Amino acid sequence: MSSFQTALAIVGAVVLIVVVAYNAWNNHRNAPRRARQVAQAAPGEGAEEPVRRDPLLDGAIADLGGHEGTAPAPAWQDLRIDPVAAAPHESAPQQRGALDALIDAIVPLAAEQLVSGDAALAALPATRRVGSKPFAVEGLNEATQQWEAPQPGARYRQFQAGVQLANRLGALNNIEFSEFVAKAQAFADAINAAPEFPDMLHEVGRARELDQFASAHDAQLSFALRARQAAWSPGYIQQSAAPLGFIVGSMPGRLVLPAADAGLPPLLTLSYDAQAAMSDEPERSALREVSLALDVPQVARGEQPFARLREVAKALGEAMDGVLCDPDGQMIPAMAMDPIAADLEQLYDQLDERELSAGSVLARRLFS
Repeated sequence: MSSFQTALAIVGAVVLIVVVAYNAWNNHRNAPRRARQVAQAAPGEGAEEPVRRDPLLDGAIADLGGHEGTAPAPAWQDLRIDPVAAAPHESAPQQRGALDALIDAIVPLAAEQLVSGDAALAALPATRRVGSKPFAVEGLNEATQQWEAPQPGARYRQFQAGVQLANRLGALNNIEFSEFVAKAQAFADAINAAPEFPDMLHEVGRARELDQFASAHDAQLSFALRARQAAWSPGYIQQSAAPLGFIVGSMPGRLVLPAADAGLPPLLTLSYDAQAAMSDEPERSALREVSLALDVPQVARGEQPFARLREVAKALGEAMDGVLCDPDGQMIPAMAMDPIAADLEQLYDQLDERELSAGSVLARRLFS
């Protein structure tokens, strides 16, 4: 081989090496960012596995608002509100058990004799729903003089049956009210009690008015964090969100920031593609967007959830090289967040005035 051919071969080899190296670098740059390996604590060092689950509502609300099967998508939409500033507010305590005339149609039931809790439980209907609305029965405990769901071993003479007037699926209608009357009457007959039913047109009218108020004051904020360059793997997202307090939720592709008090709804949720989360090889999944959401009426004002959302969005954007956008993909400048914060203050004031303060028991029931 001549020296010229040898030179050409060397040049060709160098070019090939450069091309291969560039392709490898480019693939590495654009590959999904993966979670870093963290050293595991040795046995006996006191490391504990965190509990990973979505916070649940307290027992009273779970009884009243628990869904049977999969519920339809919410009928209420996000709202636009005018700015105003306001001071923090604490929710008023609940007065009469779980049922409340503010958001429930209630039927008093006076039994002719004392009724055992076991008999009351046996007389309850098989389902605790009337159409799409929660249905509940409470009794006035003769010993404690407290309204409660019937308990074994307790004794009652006064009962009340109630159905929620509205939720995110709409207002109580005539058909649902008729079903409520039938269920309450069947319970009354079983325990030998006399019901006092309210006027249907009046209660359905109250339901419509409450639904209109709720529809106009339901704020569910959602923002998208989009990757600037390299995509993210599910593990990388979890690892980036964990230092901010997020834990893995009960649904695939969902992380939650728990409230300060156990049993309350999460302050924020962070979601990404559920299919990527359930993949056999999730670290090979390339995700370019996550969603940050705040369900405003479900979280107490004092928790300052929107301020936390802004902090989380800023921290994740810096850590993951992402940019904050609206659901349509338009970039949101930092200055645009201040008017939203002012709008929320007015919303909080209006909910307070209606005795449906954000994060309260009644608000969590109504906006569900």
